[in-house]
Amino acid sequence: MVELEQPPKEEAVVSIREEQDLNKWLPITGSRNAKWYYSAFHNITAMVGAGVLGLPYAMSELGWGPGATILLLSWLITLYTLWQMVEMHEMVPGKRFDRYHELGQHAFGERLGLWIVVPQQLVVQVGASIVYMITGGNCLKKFHDIICNHFPNLHCKPMRSTYFTVIFAAVHFLISHLPNLNSIAFFSVVAAVIYSTISWGASLSKGVAPDVHYGPRASTGAGNVFNFLSGLGDVAFAFAGHSVVLEIQATIPSTPEQPSKKPMWKGCLVAYVVVALCYFPVALIGYWVFGDRVEDNILISLEKPWWLVATANLFVVFHVIGSYQVFTMPVFDFIETLLFVKMKFKPTKMSRFVARSAYVALTLFIAITFPFFGGLLGFFGGLAFAPTTYFLPCIMWLSLYKPKKCSLSWFANWFCIIAGVLLMILAPIGALRQIILQAKNFKFYS
Repeated sequence: MVELEQPPKEEAVVSIREEQDLNKWLPITGSRNAKWYYSAFHNITAMVGAGVLGLPYAMSELGWGPGATILLLSWLITLYTLWQMVEMHEMVPGKRFDRYHELGQHAFGERLGLWIVVPQQLVVQVGASIVYMITGGNCLKKFHDIICNHFPNLHCKPMRSTYFTVIFAAVHFLISHLPNLNSIAFFSVVAAVIYSTISWGASLSKGVAPDVHYGPRASTGAGNVFNFLSGLGDVAFAFAGHSVVLEIQATIPSTPEQPSKKPMWKGCLVAYVVVALCYFPVALIGYWVFGDRVEDNILISLEKPWWLVATANLFVVFHVIGSYQVFTMPVFDFIETLLFVKMKFKPTKMSRFVARSAYVALTLFIAITFPFFGGLLGFFGGLAFAPTTYFLPCIMWLSLYKPKKCSLSWFANWFCIIAGVLLMILAPIGALRQIILQAKNFKFYS
């Protein structure tokens, strides 16, 4: 006798309905109507941030040959791993891995995948938020100082860097309450392209200084080794968008006939072309003009024309406002999932307001306490950005697709894994030394 299929239990129907309602509430899955160009905008915003400003400094630590080679290799490797993540987003028919840790759980198991991915992803996203907070404050101060120096009638008073970081954070206390990623799609892409162009354009117009020097920055062999390691981390930080790639793809609609990977990859290719047009001129021209005297933020090295430098700093502020939000939306999603799913809080606007405001306050506190821009780039770049960008996607690919041993795919993935692991181990060593050196003469909240 054939058993009739039992109708779903009422509790199961209610549970599914609650899950659907919660997905509509969470910032990552709240909107799935993005177009391919949203992918381009979000990826550009995530990548062309504070990292590009530190590339000339990284070149001064690495040298001409190694620096250009590492920059090009990083661009190629991260483009390849980005393609892998886009492909894996819907590798299981009828299911979407909307978050990085969901793909990790599929590859490594429910519990292990969570512990492998979530800590690294949070370090990337929180670390980027802190660096962008520092960058926004520094560029606001630079803009203020330039304007005051050229308009003495304004009677400006000296202000601590801390105050400018607080001003920058005040913006985020407001816009962090936007519902989802698509709310900020057009926020800062134009600003990123403009300030990158100004950075290398103003450097080029300045011309090479007569006493420019391209030799090692440090006076000792050990110092140069540590600087080289820190430079690796600076480059890794510049290619940091992978931690939000799946979350960006989650905003694009998908059907069996039109999977999300097609528009997503189209947007990624456009984004990487823009990234190349921003990164390579800034890195190479900035180092060519300033040599080993370049600052860890190229805009600080530029002095003339004053109005162009002031404009560039202002555009950096606009851009990192958007970059901060792109990296914090997945954090907000994680916090709200923890509150509303695990801890059973009721999803309300007030609970969202308190949770997001608390996170902005935390990143502000850390940024004004440890404002070591250059050291933080290298430290976070090596410690967590390298795994999530350079080799974790490759490990997942080998685990899930199992390419034939000694095939092109097998060799490519193992090359990326070895390079990424070395980067993860070596880069934080040099960056930590740089932070210690900067901290010697540092006064808290100065």
